[in-house]
Amino acid sequence: MKNCLECSEKIVGREDKKFCSDGCRNAYNNKINKDNNNFMRNINNKLRKNYRILLELNPDGKSKTTRAKLLSKGFDFEFFTNMLKTKTGNTYYFLYDQGYLLLDNDFYMLVKKDI
Repeated sequence: MKNCLECSEKIVGREDKKFCSDGCRNAYNNKINKDNNNFMRNINNKLRKNYRILLELNPDGKSKTTRAKLLSKGFDFEFFTNMLKTKTGNTYYFLYDQGYLLLDNDFYMLVKKDI
């Protein structure tokens, strides 16, 4: 007889089972992945917040805003999903399909990429 890796109860059933129930299996795996999950969850939350801010400020697919307005809404310029460098040397930063380009005087052009 084997014991459950999570609660140490006796396991009934197949010979290769490691857990007595789905609940124990989930709890065990959640404990193992806790640090990684928290780190990824925090980054995904920042990406999601940035995306929502761009979506709110750019309802029509192309608009302008200021750095101060983005920051006042909680935008974090360190978190984006990809960059696009154009032939003219401009660098667009994207959060999925929503992007921004730094213009002069702390203005930003907000754009939506067609997918």
